Amino acid sequence: MEKLRLEDFTEYRFLSGIKYNRTGELACFAVHKADLEENNYASVLWIYDQEGNKLYQLTGLGEERSFTWLDDGEHVLFAAKRSRKDKEAAEKGRKETIYYKISTRGGEAQEAFRIPLQVKELLELEPDKFLVLGTINLAKPPAYSLSREERQAQEEQAHAERYCEILEEIPFWANGKGFVSLERTHAFLFTPSTGQLVDLTPGPLDIAAATLNEDKTKALCVGQEFQGKRPQTSSLYVLDLVEGQCRQVPDSEPFQYRYGHFLGDGTALATGSAMQSYGLNENPRFYLVDLSTGRRQLLTPDWDQSLWNSVNSDCRYGNSESLVFHSGYLYFISTAGADSHLYRIGADGEVEQLTNQPGSVDGFTVHGSNILLIAMREGKLQEMYRLTHGEESQVTHFNEWLAKERSLASLEHLVVETAPGVMIDGWVMRPVDYDEGGKYPAILNIHGGPKTVYGTVFFHEMQFWANQGYFVFFCNPRGSDGKGNAFADIRGKYGTIDYDDLMTFTDEVLRRFPAIDANRVGVTGGSYGGFMTNWIIGHTDRFRAAASQRSISNWVSMGWTTDIGYYFAPDQIGATPWSDLEKLWEHSPLKYADRANTPTLFIHSDEDYRCWLPEALQMFSALKYHGVDARLCMFRGENHELSRSGRPKHRTRRLQEITQWFDKYLKES
Repeated sequence: MEKLRLEDFTEYRFLSGIKYNRTGELACFAVHKADLEENNYASVLWIYDQEGNKLYQLTGLGEERSFTWLDDGEHVLFAAKRSRKDKEAAEKGRKETIYYKISTRGGEAQEAFRIPLQVKELLELEPDKFLVLGTINLAKPPAYSLSREERQAQEEQAHAERYCEILEEIPFWANGKGFVSLERTHAFLFTPSTGQLVDLTPGPLDIAAATLNEDKTKALCVGQEFQGKRPQTSSLYVLDLVEGQCRQVPDSEPFQYRYGHFLGDGTALATGSAMQSYGLNENPRFYLVDLSTGRRQLLTPDWDQSLWNSVNSDCRYGNSESLVFHSGYLYFISTAGADSHLYRIGADGEVEQLTNQPGSVDGFTVHGSNILLIAMREGKLQEMYRLTHGEESQVTHFNEWLAKERSLASLEHLVVETAPGVMIDGWVMRPVDYDEGGKYPAILNIHGGPKTVYGTVFFHEMQFWANQGYFVFFCNPRGSDGKGNAFADIRGKYGTIDYDDLMTFTDEVLRRFPAIDANRVGVTGGSYGGFMTNWIIGHTDRFRAAASQRSISNWVSMGWTTDIGYYFAPDQIGATPWSDLEKLWEHSPLKYADRANTPTLFIHSDEDYRCWLPEALQMFSALKYHGVDARLCMFRGENHELSRSGRPKHRTRRLQEITQWFDKYLKES
């Protein structure tokens, strides 16, 4: 059996977006694969015939990832730019979404229609009418209102003036999107036969999500109406799709809605939080909402879990739904401990857990009593599973080759008491060629968030390091998800109790695994994990080398240059430069850079607007200024998601850089 190779991730299949058709006989999903030669990802659609238990590939050109079922149950619409002309127009800035229609019985896809918007979601109302969520810019006449000549002139002008960007609000940019000042997502009625688009939303309103009532005459939306500064509160809006009207549901107090669905025309089942007890990261709960008065009835006073999958992995691609309303129940994914599971809740407030296998549920679809999951199980890559009465049966086998052809490290679970009554979960991977008589280097890996978790799911970079002769260890310190609000709440405590947990966990790993050479241990992490890596090197010399990725070094700069900083830093640190500058500085790794001696590699992307490039530049410059060995590897055209969905060549180079850095200091010296 061969060792896992760095580039093996280009042979993995990633699954996403699974959806049943109207009858529940067929399910469609996207399968993605990294293409190293083209330096992108090929995405195709597959069909699962449930009655015949058959799988077959539906599309083959490699651009088909965003799709919707038509109500006839036999046809799929997918968005793609298949012609060179359309691709060139997009490169020049044209905002247009082109849909193709394909039969599940086979044949070539045919162009169905074009929408002069960047479409986020497409919902069929009737055969010749759709509800469209699409992006507009408040500073420009919408393209759909212009003639072809006017639209072309607008595109040419925008291309000619691309040297100048006007910013009028915060956030002014967004990770993975670029500049977003004055951009809004609106809800439109679209008639394909005429091409008519009717905007249903007021100008400043930004729609985050929409769901339909049973007869598709109304939509319930979560949105924010703002100018100048996007708030962290959000409201419910009812769209009358017959009368073409938009009505805000009254709010008696600031609230952050995340999801809503009609239970009838007058009531909705919604999720959200007032953010009063635990700030922005407070776990949402479930409510019944009177859509006339806005009155909320709390259904789950004891619920204390997140409503999403926060289990980390670098082996996913594409988007899947995490909340789906079906037959009177809201089905949802939630993280409990180090695993994510599928649950459901009805109007009575009773929560039922539907899965119990360790790992992560990454996506799902429901029809009647049938449920299909995209999940990571038994330390394996994603596959599709059928859930029947709590039992899972594997449907796909895209990634079965990996365990048969490559050496993979197993996980050893540790529970460590890091403070009185505080128990944290962690794991250790031994090198795949482990010999009890040997001594080995090790790498501590720290997750981002901080409100996410590590678990037992497959992680390519860590498996690769174990195949390169390293122990790899990782844990969920305080601040992580999966154990309730109180455990996750480290507001105002960054670099204190979380740091203590990580150091105590490291002590325990070294005690239990004497084969680790304590003088050859490295540390790495990304985002919050990058912050903590920066913090660690300024507070201890116990690590021989460090690799800080997409990090935070200075809360003063991070708070006012990034897409989330203006609300994240005040909430998490508890200060602004005007209320308590010293507190921001006190929790900034840059303050302690003059104490650092650890050789450190910085990995950052020039379009990372979540933790902007200057965060790495400041820390890198400080280490160089003080004579510490440091190296910065900047990736052009990448963003905060480099390690998970960056271009394949860039992902390869990133992992090479980190591994070579650790080899240099943990193996060669």
